[in-house]
Amino acid sequence: MTTPIQKLDPAPEDDNALAARIAARDERAFETVMRRHNRMLYRLARSILRDDAEAEDALQDAYIAAYRGIGSFRGSARLSTWLARIVINAAYARLRKRTATAQVVAIHANFEVHSATVHDEATESPENAAMRSELRALLMEKIDALPESFRVVYVMRDVEELSVEETAACLDLPEATVRTRAFRARALLREALAREIDAATVDAFGFDGERCDRIVAAVLARLRSF
Repeated sequence: MTTPIQKLDPAPEDDNALAARIAARDERAFETVMRRHNRMLYRLARSILRDDAEAEDALQDAYIAAYRGIGSFRGSARLSTWLARIVINAAYARLRKRTATAQVVAIHANFEVHSATVHDEATESPENAAMRSELRALLMEKIDALPESFRVVYVMRDVEELSVEETAACLDLPEATVRTRAFRARALLREALAREIDAATVDAFGFDGERCDRIVAAVLARLRSF
């Protein structure tokens, strides 16, 4: 019996090949690059701007700049790193413009925080889904509240799980600084979440109010029935 030959998926094109195709104005190649790096680059812009719509606009601006300037890509760094630097510049340009015009910063975000645990949302109970949604919203709120320099590093290291080396290259920082900021961001985040948990603990198993009245009324009613 002849074993059928399995067709292997073609290996993804390397950065230099894709850059060359984009330089030749191959839109399919550029679409490949965008889809490959969209999530990471969006989250990077979002970590700076703290606004979903502005992060999308900044990312689009960065992509246009990258498409027009692809000839300057020399392959000395990864294409994702080269793109990240353009996104960072675009995001900070928007941040400076927003600050100058005194626009209101939106605090809440909708990006999905990376989780090492895979959840089956199709079979998840409504109660668990609601609880997880609340926890995710709380975590996003606390990430947004981090100082900017810590927040950007945290998103790149802990949300996108980029290496210290790549994070340092994207932000043009020493690796030691990346490690220090990531450590400090995690500590600040733990402290902020701990305060929320402590406050919630005080109110856990609430008893005053309606529950108290209900128990007292039930006991008095039973006493009166004797």
